[in-house]
Amino acid sequence: MSDLKLFRIGEDGITIELDGGSMTLERSLQRVVEKNIVTLFGVQYLASECSTGAQHRCRIDSLGIDENNSPVIFEYKRDKGESVINQGLFYLDWLTDHKAEFQLLVQEKIDATTASAIDWSSPRVICIANQFTRYDEHAVQQMGRRIELVRYRDFNEELLALELVQRYRARPQAVQMSRAQLNPGAESPPQTGLSRPCCTLHPTISKSCTTSWTNASPVWATTYR
Repeated sequence: MSDLKLFRIGEDGITIELDGGSMTLERSLQRVVEKNIVTLFGVQYLASECSTGAQHRCRIDSLGIDENNSPVIFEYKRDKGESVINQGLFYLDWLTDHKAEFQLLVQEKIDATTASAIDWSSPRVICIANQFTRYDEHAVQQMGRRIELVRYRDFNEELLALELVQRYRARPQAVQMSRAQLNPGAESPPQTGLSRPCCTLHPTISKSCTTSWTNASPVWATTYR
């Protein structure tokens, strides 16, 4: 359960805590995000309930493209994020195997120039749910794919809070340097059949949307009607 709390400040300056929870229907969450996808995530909306064809028999909740021209897949869960990461990975693999279909969709919805400039090096999966487990958070770091876990809380269908729980961070690449590179003035060791010693260095929404950062995790609190 998220520890995010939201308070309303009354005219007398007294704060009242608002009760937050999950939306009644998953589709309601999806509609709110899709309608305000640029404001909430900086992503341009492309399609909803995108079919993966007769063979895979699945539907991608939402498809978009971000400001860097990277494809973005959205998956929603009304309550707990059970299987949402697995679903997102399945759709991500499908998308990378069907680049032509996505490019055609971008061309139809935006323009040919954007379609020709799609960046396939870092497609994203954004999983939105009311709860995630610590195992979900750990799994994201181990998968090596660009997955973001976003926790939401609904406050009486008037306020929507979004909290970035986890995202994949690429590990720094190990750089190998020889002893001569580390200490140019030192004498080189005699050549043998062994390699030289080396070391490793690890080098409907209102337009008023407030964002705060706590422990490097962004939290959006947004009013919608």
